[in-house]
Amino acid sequence: MELRHLRYFVAVAEELHFRRAAERLYVAQPAVSEQIRKLEAELGVRLFDRTHRSVSLTNPGSALLVEARRVLHQAEVAQLAARNARDSAGSRLRVGYVPDALPASVPRALQDLAATAPRVDVALETGSTLSLVQAVHDQRLDAAIVTLPAPLRGLRATSLGHQPLVAALPESDPRGLDPELTIERLDPDRLVMLPRDANPALHDAVVALCREAGVSPAFVEAAEPRVEAVLLAVAAGGGAALLPASITERYAAPGVRLVALAGAEPAFESAVLTQPDTESLAIHGFLRAVTRAARPRPTAPARLRVAA
Repeated sequence: MELRHLRYFVAVAEELHFRRAAERLYVAQPAVSEQIRKLEAELGVRLFDRTHRSVSLTNPGSALLVEARRVLHQAEVAQLAARNARDSAGSRLRVGYVPDALPASVPRALQDLAATAPRVDVALETGSTLSLVQAVHDQRLDAAIVTLPAPLRGLRATSLGHQPLVAALPESDPRGLDPELTIERLDPDRLVMLPRDANPALHDAVVALCREAGVSPAFVEAAEPRVEAVLLAVAAGGGAALLPASITERYAAPGVRLVALAGAEPAFESAVLTQPDTESLAIHGFLRAVTRAARPRPTAPARLRVAA
């Protein structure tokens, strides 16, 4: 028995006329008659008494009408529940990001999204590049902000632009008072690094920059895969560090000065990864907001903020 059979039956039972039931269902009358015959054959009972002049329900037909209406009502409730769940999921946005290289445009985009789409519920989580990429593949995340290069097969990458690096020096280092430094002048004996697994693109960019500049520091891995651990090691005299310029807007570490690198090309690219065929309005709204926020904004020249 199919829901279609029950819909045809209820229409005939309420109209007590096959032609009017067919018009109500927007089908041909023979189709209605055929479905009623199939239903009666499946149930093994006669549902209607038919004459040339009238149609009336039999006792089995009257009993079925009560239950058919209930079943059709429950089917409508189930459809509504499924649609509501779909709409609710569409208003939820799960975003992952690599904390040590989050572009400043992303917080601005989230503020914009909160103002323009207040019903979108944003859930944020952090992780390494590879774990976030896999989470988007598995649809456990709707979007991930990562650094490139990264394994992008099957995903859509929306560029957020490139980031340069800044040097983190102990506050006691006199070079920290300069407005900018070249990597050759920095020439550190030790360079505190995040573990490569946390952000391969950042790690490889730092190593490549040192190699191209002809400096050969000892790379010291931070105790934890967090920018705070790197800055703490720098403040404690563990060495200098090269970090994404975006940290100047999000971190302040006592005992550390952040200095721009002179003449250095942007070290890596940031991007938002999403499923290529997503229909989520929340995801599309976030992509529009973050793309808009990533556009260069005219600003007056200013010295890099110093964390003291």
